[in-house]
Amino acid sequence: MTDAALIPWLDPETIITAAGPWALLVVCLIIFAETGLLVGFLLPGDTLLIMAGLLSHPSAVAPDGVFGINVWFVGLLIGLAAFVGGEVGYLIGHKAGPAIFERKESGLFSVKNVERTNAFFERFGGLTVILARFVPIVRTFAPIAAGVGHMNKWKYTLYNLIGALIWGFGLTVLGYGIGLIPGVGDFVAEYIDVILLVAVIGTVGFVAFHYFRERAAAKRAPHGGDPETDAAEARSLALDTDTFEQPHSPDAPKG
Repeated sequence: MTDAALIPWLDPETIITAAGPWALLVVCLIIFAETGLLVGFLLPGDTLLIMAGLLSHPSAVAPDGVFGINVWFVGLLIGLAAFVGGEVGYLIGHKAGPAIFERKESGLFSVKNVERTNAFFERFGGLTVILARFVPIVRTFAPIAAGVGHMNKWKYTLYNLIGALIWGFGLTVLGYGIGLIPGVGDFVAEYIDVILLVAVIGTVGFVAFHYFRERAAAKRAPHGGDPETDAAEARSLALDTDTFEQPHSPDAPKG
C-alpha cells in the first residue's frame, strides 16, 4: 500500500478497524435477506460472495483479511446465513400460504417472478431448491414457493443445506481462489480502498436499479398502475405437492 490512501476519507485501515466483525455480519445479513425475504431479490448475492472471498486475502492493513478470520470460516458462516435464510423463507411461505401472493405489483413484488420460479419447479422438481441458488430472483422466491406448496420439509431442508453450502461456501472460496491468480491478489491489496468504495456504491446502485426497473414494469402492467393479485389468482400461483417430487419434462402435460 502507498503511505496515503488513494481516497483520503476512505482509508482502508480505518474502515477495517472500525468494521471489525461487523463487516462479516453485514455480508451474512445481506445473504440471509436475499434467500429469506421477498425483498432479497434486489440484492447482489453472487457478486458479494466473490468479493467476500477476494477480501479474505491478507494485506498490509488486514493481515487476516478484511473479516479478520480464515476464509474457510468466512465461507461456512456465509453458507450458514444462506441456509437459515432458506429455512425462514420456507417457513414464511408455509405459514402464510397462497395469501402471501395477494399483494400489489411493485418494485418489491411481481407475479412474473413467482411464475418464473414456478416454471423452474415444474421443470426440475425439488432440485430447484439447489439450482435456484445460482439464479437471481428465483433463489429468493423458491423457498417461499416451496413453503406455500408444502414441499416435504425434510427433503426441502436437505436440498436447502446442499444449495447453501455449494453457493454460499463455494462462491466465497472461489473468490478467494481468484485472488491467488498472479497479479490479482496484489491488485486487491494495493487498491483495497477503491475496491471497498466500488463495492458499496455498486451494491446501492444495483439495488436501486432493480427496484426502479421492477417498479416501472409494474406500472406498465396491462391493468394499469399497481394491479393487485386477488385471492383466486394467488391460489393459482401455489404449486401442487407433486411438483416437488421429481423433475418434469417441459413437454409433459400438466395436471
